[in-house]
Amino acid sequence: MENSRSCKSCQKHTIGSDDTTGNPVCLSCGTLQDYDNYDAQIGGISGPTGTQVRTGTAGSGTVYNYNETKIYNAQKEIEDLMYQLGFSSLKSSEVKDMVVKVTDGEYGQGRWFTVLIGACACIVMRIDGKPLAIVTVANIVCCDIYELGRMIYRVVDFLDLKLPGFDIVDSLEHYIRNSPSFSEVSEDLIGRMLKQGVFLVQCLVKWYVTTGRRPLPVVAAVLVFVAKLNQVDVVIEDVANELQVAVVTCRLRYKELLERLVKVARGLPWGEDVTVKNIMKHATFVIQYMELKSMSKNRNKNKNFEDVGFDLDYLIDDCLSNGNDYALDADDTVNDSQYFTMDHSKRLSIEGPNRFQISQECLAMIYSKMKDEMHVHESTHSKDNSIRKRKRGYGMLSYTDWWKGESEMSKKLLVKQIVEKDVGLSVMPPSFDSGCLAYERRKEKIKAAKYRIHKTMYPSDASSIDTIDVGSLEHVNAGKRRKRKMKFDVDWEDFIIETLLLHQVEEVEIEKGYYKTLMDLHVFNY
Repeated sequence: MENSRSCKSCQKHTIGSDDTTGNPVCLSCGTLQDYDNYDAQIGGISGPTGTQVRTGTAGSGTVYNYNETKIYNAQKEIEDLMYQLGFSSLKSSEVKDMVVKVTDGEYGQGRWFTVLIGACACIVMRIDGKPLAIVTVANIVCCDIYELGRMIYRVVDFLDLKLPGFDIVDSLEHYIRNSPSFSEVSEDLIGRMLKQGVFLVQCLVKWYVTTGRRPLPVVAAVLVFVAKLNQVDVVIEDVANELQVAVVTCRLRYKELLERLVKVARGLPWGEDVTVKNIMKHATFVIQYMELKSMSKNRNKNKNFEDVGFDLDYLIDDCLSNGNDYALDADDTVNDSQYFTMDHSKRLSIEGPNRFQISQECLAMIYSKMKDEMHVHESTHSKDNSIRKRKRGYGMLSYTDWWKGESEMSKKLLVKQIVEKDVGLSVMPPSFDSGCLAYERRKEKIKAAKYRIHKTMYPSDASSIDTIDVGSLEHVNAGKRRKRKMKFDVDWEDFIIETLLLHQVEEVEIEKGYYKTLMDLHVFNY
């Protein structure tokens, strides 16, 4: 086919196409002409395939584009984190699906994406009712608990989920079965310790010890207590490290548990002598008393033993027959007769046909007999190492002798059912008690501030105002004092109260403690 273009060699207009290559050629002289059918092999990430390099790739030697590489690395990171958390393949797929839903299938990369994976893992386990502490996930994804918590909140809000509350009972069961501190304990003892722990945890829920607090320190405190109760050698520092919680907080919760048990022990005949230091000697009786109290159907608020069906005959017979298990020190037998001083407000009541018909003299005789037999036994076996060992172990009964585990409090209950149970002690939340103490403290501070104002404004008439008890003022500022004696027994709170009183602020408003708001309304509001 001729072309209007002339041949560059013979200048004839006999240009045609080669049948094989399709390139222009002169039909007269056969000279190959310049190309006019060049197709440039260029394009974007979705362009055509080049001759040497695949167009749109990150470079030579790879067959993945940027998006495919990002998704591959993200999925690999998810699998690595799920392996570190010990998730099954099913749970791992649920976490991956949640990540895909949140990112709309785009995944991601960087620190935020790692935190997102940890947040989705926490949410999946919480929905499934499995215990997974945020602090554990935070340590694996290398972030703090607050950053992880914020991400969890954002994911829950984005997906419009409703998470169930943290189940402290399931958490207790998980750690008591998987903690290295209890790895050498037999399965039967683990089962008994679990029931005792569930009982105590739900008692702490009833006593508001878990309200507004982190639950894992409470779990650690209960684990340590039931371990000591069953003579299992554990250290609170080891348990705290295994649960990844602060040791100081665990010690504080453990002390609160002992203080609550001491208050419960006030219902026992010898309860006045029970303290935080010796509560472990009486822990078996206190918990048995709580267990019987919780099984009582009588809802009378009277705290006498007859209301719970306390088996006094069985208890005394058991004490007499197992005197070696109650190895008491010599100091414990001093003034023992005071336990049988009849106090109708706290001791056994003998009113009514169904009450205990037992006299003071009879109880004293039985107890004296038991004490004499124990004295003979101790003098005979004073060099016995087993007795010494039991004394160091608080002289407690074996768990098979006192623990029945028949109470419903040993099983998982709803909060409503827990609150309705009677375990021998009803207390208000610690925050409420602290608020009441702070309210009374502010009232005393207001009274002292009024006295100082009157003394300053009317020096000659200072004696006319009611005298304020100096002891109460010392009590008000007792928490603010340092070891070094201060020149003035006032602090910033006293100055603020004086300022508010001088601006005619009502005492009722000051007692509430909203100082900043009151200062803005009455002092700085020009």
